[in-house]
Formats: sequence, C-alpha cells, structure tokens
Amino acid sequence: MENQPRLPPIIMGGAGFSYQLHPQPDQIPISSIIRRAFDLGVRCIDTSPYYEPSEQLLGHALAHPEIRDKYSREDYILMTKAGRISADKFNYSPEWIQSSVARSLSRLGTSYLDVVFCHDVEFVSCNQAVDAVGALFELKEQGKVGFVGISGYSIESLVQVARRVRQVYKRPLDVVQNWAQLTLQNSRLETVGIPALREEGVGVICNSSPLASGLLRSTSVPSGKLGDWHPSPAGLRSAVREASDWVESQGSTLVNLALRFSISRALQMSRSEKNPNVHTIVGVSSISDIEDNVKATTAILRRPTPLSDDPTTTEVNVLSLTEIREEVEQSDLVLCQGVRMILGDWVDYDFESKTKQAKI
Repeated sequence: MENQPRLPPIIMGGAGFSYQLHPQPDQIPISSIIRRAFDLGVRCIDTSPYYEPSEQLLGHALAHPEIRDKYSREDYILMTKAGRISADKFNYSPEWIQSSVARSLSRLGTSYLDVVFCHDVEFVSCNQAVDAVGALFELKEQGKVGFVGISGYSIESLVQVARRVRQVYKRPLDVVQNWAQLTLQNSRLETVGIPALREEGVGVICNSSPLASGLLRSTSVPSGKLGDWHPSPAGLRSAVREASDWVESQGSTLVNLALRFSISRALQMSRSEKNPNVHTIVGVSSISDIEDNVKATTAILRRPTPLSDDPTTTEVNVLSLTEIREEVEQSDLVLCQGVRMILGDWVDYDFESKTKQAKI
C-alpha cells in the first residue's frame, strides 16, 4: 500500500447531501452528480455519518448502473469520518469507532474505505482522540481502512492530537482535514497549521470549505432543516457582502475568486518538498455545482506545458491539472488584496474562539 492517499486537486464534499445544508437531500440527483464529477476527474468523495443522510444516499448512488457500469471501486476514493454523532453528541470509544466504520462500509456498499477521519477532535479530550485513532490504525491493519486521519476546525487541537499520536504509536497520522482556514477570509492553515503539522509527519492535508461553509458568496449562508447554524457573526457577514459587491464591480464574483485562491494556494504549498500535499474539498449539491467548481479549477490550474495544447483532448480532467496559471494568479492578487482590505479586522477571524489566534 502507498504511504499516502493520491487525491485529486479538488474533492467532492458530501455535506451538501445532508439536512444541515439542504432541506430535502433525498431529492438531489446524486448519481448524476457523481457520474458528472467522475467524468471530469473529481473521483474522490468526502462524507460523514454526521452529514445525515449523506452516506446512505451516496451508497445508493454509487450502486446505480450509471456509476457502476463505468467505474469500478478502484477508480474512486471514499473518505468518511467517525466519532461525531450529532450536533452535541460524540462517541470516540474504540468500540464505537469500529462500529461506525462497519456501518459506513455497509451504507457505502464497499469492503474498504480509503480514508477515515476522527470527526471534529476539538470536542473531545486529546486522550480520547488518540484512543480513537488507535482503533482506526487497527482497522487499517485489517485492510478495512486505507489511511487514518483526524478532522476539525481548531488548528491547535489538530496539532496537539497529531503530536500525541506520533508519541504514542510511533507513527504519524496519514492525513488531516481542516475547514474554513485556507480561505480569502482566514488563511491560518497556511501560516500556522501546515508548518506545525509538517513537523508531526503529516503527509496530506485536506482543506474543506474554501467558501467558509458558504459564507464567501453573494447570497446568504446556506440553511437546511437545522436553520441558520453558521458561526459567522453579523459584522463579518456584512463585510463579506460589501466585498462581494466590490468584486462584482471589478468583473468577477466572490465565489470564483475565493475558489481560485484556495485551490492555487493549496498547489503552491504542495510544491515544496518539505510540505504535505494539500487538496481542496468543495461543496456540491447539483450538477452545476460540480461543473462550476471544475470551471474555477481549470481557470487557475492547467496541465503541464507539453500537454497544454493537446488537440485530442475535448474535455478537462482535473487529475491532469498540476500547474498554476501564473497570469491568472497575478490578476487575482489585486482582487484578493482588495477583498482583504474590505474585510479589515475580520481577516483571520477565528469562528471557534471569536478572535485572532496566536501562533502555535
């Protein structure tokens, strides 16, 4: 088995198929969305039992002939999580972790999961998280889990757990997922998180929520059956609306600018041999969402120069996009600086502690 998962530059997030983000997730044409994503090279899905009923819907969709007849299980990557049950309920006991993984295997209709994260480690003690990781390491030895990781918002908690895991098990975590902190609004994952996680031997980092869970767009934050759960305060939302209006006056949109920013920064950081590989998890709940995400990716990334003008290629495959379009990156720089000037003191605002964080 390889030392780390080989992930595409963008990954399809499964939270869009949940009650948290959609009032009727069972009405979403998920099999058609997945087929379109896979055809475009986005052959990695990240989900969680907490994103009810995402796992069940994804499992049903992956079994559909539209997917099954063209793509084998080895053609795509499935990532899920364990430990978080509901908004205020967690179970990180090794027994529950094993049970949760078994349930995910059944729901997703697979004999193995490529990656499993302990979900939102900041809500439990470090020791509980480390014990849960140990259970996942056991499942990895059994071949039921390919790679073991942790996820969460708090960079400090992620680093603490990663450090302790290495001390206890004499091996590093394979992958870490952090959300909403490699964005136009908050880039602490780049400045603080990645250097610290690199020191703990982490080889892959997933940046989820490049739009800060729907904050960085012209419309209001997403709301499902759970209502307005987004942690951003009114002042930040107001500043984002002002920034969005300004970006549109410059001929672009905040959504596309924010996506290009996160995707390009991820690839820039991955270029250094010292750094982990960084990948971006994007929100999806429609075919147009996946197409828009791929369009944003191709706007900022390209294939290597010898392949860039291949006349035999009629449609993009994101797996081949390994270089940054420097001319786009430079033109975006002015817009990104303008947005951050408008956000002012809200730049690097921390949803968890409601303040700017000191370095680790």
